[in-house]
Amino acid sequence: MAITLTDKAAQRVQKLLAKQGGVGLRLGLRKAGCAGQAYTFDIAQDIGEGDSVFESNGAKVVVDRASLLFLDGSQLDYAKEGMNEVFKFNNPNEKSACGCGESVNF
Repeated sequence: MAITLTDKAAQRVQKLLAKQGGVGLRLGLRKAGCAGQAYTFDIAQDIGEGDSVFESNGAKVVVDRASLLFLDGSQLDYAKEGMNEVFKFNNPNEKSACGCGESVNF
């Protein structure tokens, strides 16, 4: 099982951690939208018993056991889209996404 980060994503995670502290970027899923699940991003202040930690390009990501089933094999990227800057998942487990891009189905 693995999750990787592009160079741009790793640099952004390192900047966030330098500014806000924490042990890594916590990735997860929550129920949302018309497709069923939405990706979540937060600063991990600690590593829980059921968490997995992945290091890629010098940055750490933390994922809970339940989310890892759906995020395994993903690559996290970081991009500027107009005035916004966003993390983007390249997830081979996605079956579909809603039209607005806010949620995905596995």
